[in-house]
Amino acid sequence: MSTISGLAGAGFVGRGRCWQRFWMNRSLKKAEPATAAAAPDGELAPITAMMSSRLMVLANLLRRGAILRYKRMVGLSSVEFGLVASLGRRPPMSVARLAEAVGMDKGQISRALAGLVSRKLVSKTANPGDSREVLVSLTRTGLVAHDAIVAGGLERNRRLLEQMDREEVALLLSQIDRLTRKAEQMLAAERELG
Repeated sequence: MSTISGLAGAGFVGRGRCWQRFWMNRSLKKAEPATAAAAPDGELAPITAMMSSRLMVLANLLRRGAILRYKRMVGLSSVEFGLVASLGRRPPMSVARLAEAVGMDKGQISRALAGLVSRKLVSKTANPGDSREVLVSLTRTGLVAHDAIVAGGLERNRRLLEQMDREEVALLLSQIDRLTRKAEQMLAAERELG
């Protein structure tokens, strides 16, 4: 079979520049290393073998476990859990600052805040410096919930890392910090590109 008839059979002849795709893909396949199939993650899709994908899977597993735990322990949804954890034992903060801390907008957290206020876990007060702004903080009951979240988090962290010695934990944390700094640089570069 000639190359032209092979291209025609694949539907590339008569379609403008589609033949370039054929040759580019053919060249890429030839350039792939022969050892790629023998890699330990050979059965995984390429994206799932990447470090970032694995870290996201780990983070999501930990997040889902935390949400289930705190729902059971203190009756908080995932958004409420994030708000209580962010308010912590801090001075009252504006709703805008709280939204920024949890990575959501004010509209997204307003319903959760209203629920926390109605359950007397959060109190709202006018900002004495700007009466148009509302400040939120944890009540005594909210602080009890927060302390339960912190204790639960410490226990989960201990269980997660119990299979590692101190040196391994220190190395892991330093590498995570290093990757975080690089990811921040990459994000800034992407933002500059628009």
